[in-house]
Amino acid sequence: MGLLQNFLGLTNFRNPLLRTLVPSVSAAFAIQTAFAVPSILAQSDRFYDASGAMTFLSVTLLSMYLPSLRTRSAAALKGTDIKLPSLMSAFTGGGASGGFNWRQVALGAAVAFWSIRLGSYLFQRVLQTGSDSRFDKIKKSPAKFLVAWIAQATWVSLCLMPVIAISAIPPAAFSALPRLKPTDVLGLALYVGGFAFEMVADRQKSKWMQERREKVHEEQFITRGLWSKSQYPNYFGECTLWTGIATTAAGVLVTRPAQVGLGLSGGLPGQMLALGLSSISPAFVTFLLLKVSGVPLSEKKYDKRYGDRKDYQEWKKNTPKFFPRL
Repeated sequence: MGLLQNFLGLTNFRNPLLRTLVPSVSAAFAIQTAFAVPSILAQSDRFYDASGAMTFLSVTLLSMYLPSLRTRSAAALKGTDIKLPSLMSAFTGGGASGGFNWRQVALGAAVAFWSIRLGSYLFQRVLQTGSDSRFDKIKKSPAKFLVAWIAQATWVSLCLMPVIAISAIPPAAFSALPRLKPTDVLGLALYVGGFAFEMVADRQKSKWMQERREKVHEEQFITRGLWSKSQYPNYFGECTLWTGIATTAAGVLVTRPAQVGLGLSGGLPGQMLALGLSSISPAFVTFLLLKVSGVPLSEKKYDKRYGDRKDYQEWKKNTPKFFPRL
């Protein structure tokens, strides 16, 4: 308990948003460092994606429970024991009296479902192939490999910005909001649609690869299912689901009660900051996938392999790169 109290004391900033944001981001880098050290020494990338999923889960839970942990810690110093709220309090208490609001639980669950599915999918893929081709060269260099782990901690932190901000809102602020807002419906619909799109695309590709290994077909690149509607349907789904999370968060963060609860101005500057905290998540994911590690690396690899094939060139020409063809 002493270590926890020291940690909470060091991060007990006056601003409510910083009190949740700083320790959450710090936890992301600490967890990634813990995995990075043995992985760099072993020159192994086996647990890279699994550790990313674990970090998403850990930071999400930490951000949700931090305000309650602070309240419990302060009460413990006075000799009083306060129980941590249950997740079900979101649906029985409306977020009042120290419980969760349903939006906090919904967005936390959204991150949990996504991270568990994607993390297990990527981990199984690494187990089947033995390694991740992205790290074949850089894992031999400790400095370059360390950058990859730092980049993952940064990715987790930026993606979770809207979730962390929602977690920092005091219960009293939620009680002043409508039970349901249009942005709640729109955001969750985008998340469900994007999650389903990404999951189906990944399953179609896994099935295609399995059939290829079993000699069911001799296709060199996938052009069936959602992959006939978009060259990168999995990336489209990924960007869409994070847009959904950001939409639900933004609809709350720009309201007057949330602004006051987070210690923001409540005027245009505070609302712009709230929109920035929400939009940085889908903006960063989209930039990363379309301009850095997603499309560019995949396209370079496949262009090198199949660039001289007429059927590959026709597929690239007739299939939208990102937004699916209806």
